[in-house]
Amino acid sequence: MTEAIVTPKKRILAIDIMRGLTLFLMLFVNDLYESGVPSWLVHSKANVDGMGLADWVFPGFLFMVGLSIPYAVAARERKGDNRIKILGHILVRTISLLLIGVLMMNIGRLNAELSGINRNIWAILIYVSIFLVWNKYPESDKLKWLPVTLKAIGIIGIVSLVSIFRAGEPGHVEWLTTGWWGILGLIGWGYFTSVIVYLLCRSRLWYIVAAWLFFVTLNILSQLGLTNFLNFAKPVFGVIIGGNVPSIVIAGLLIGVILKQSSASVERKITIFGAIGIATFASGFILRNWFIISKIYGTPSWAMVCNGISILVFAFLLFLVDHKEKYKWAGVFRIAGQNSLTTYLAPDILYFSFWALAWPVFFYKQDTSQLLAVIGSAVWALAMIGFANLLSRLNIRLKL
Repeated sequence: MTEAIVTPKKRILAIDIMRGLTLFLMLFVNDLYESGVPSWLVHSKANVDGMGLADWVFPGFLFMVGLSIPYAVAARERKGDNRIKILGHILVRTISLLLIGVLMMNIGRLNAELSGINRNIWAILIYVSIFLVWNKYPESDKLKWLPVTLKAIGIIGIVSLVSIFRAGEPGHVEWLTTGWWGILGLIGWGYFTSVIVYLLCRSRLWYIVAAWLFFVTLNILSQLGLTNFLNFAKPVFGVIIGGNVPSIVIAGLLIGVILKQSSASVERKITIFGAIGIATFASGFILRNWFIISKIYGTPSWAMVCNGISILVFAFLLFLVDHKEKYKWAGVFRIAGQNSLTTYLAPDILYFSFWALAWPVFFYKQDTSQLLAVIGSAVWALAMIGFANLLSRLNIRLKL
């Protein structure tokens, strides 16, 4: 089973499964009705020194973004892409994530009266347009015109919907804002920073460690207000300057490089990951002496605690799934992990459709029964993984 870890041609199941697990949990916690579920499942308040399950889920996914980078770059190189083509792909993917993230983030800001369109309808149309533009269409000699046509319709849809978008109030009308860039925007900035680090450092582990420590230090300086002289650049590059998101993704990159490049046995790698995970987790509590553990504030203590958890969870999955070959239990997570963007975005189309139609689908969102609220959200998350899988079978699958 060691060969399954070190041979690049054979897929490491733990990667797909952990990515899928974090996606499932993202769908689960996003659906939770916070007033009706245990507090440890939801996000902690900004000024609370602590974290719940929801505070780990997103950084867990960011960690997997970084871990997957060495494999993604290697796959493109095996296809014959040179560095220029790879950089072009990186830029297109980053810009796509930023754009989709901004569009998603602004849905809640839309003023229906000023825009002349119902918010739910605008959201449904923007998601449909996103799927038209970024769908991975099957190759067909007879229908080569169809993907181009559908992408063009999607682009026209996005441009039209963006042009009518209005937020704010009469007399103080606003347009789209980048704000905090949205979830996909944060992923985009974290991905861009980390993949550039990888292209510069490659398999030189100590260089990657140095890059990780650099962004942890940048996160500390930002929290102390010592990067305020860069305020002019923060509206665009604030995620990078803040250091928090890049430090999480680069932690995953480090584990991915060790996993891919090291000739050590799988047992040895699991031991190494366990040691790194424990040290990282402990460092978060050391940093807690100066910075509270807070996702909302993006503190370095929170990032390091989350990274420690992510590394330990991945080490356990690597042991269980790829070493002991116990993976049948995780089929649903593997499916989600292989269709990550579709799995994350497709449920929103259903959300806004149900809201537009006023269908009482979300009856479990109440505060009289915590059990019903939690089970309802878990069933929803599983159903959405199945929905994304169905879409992929129908050749509807987002690919950036």
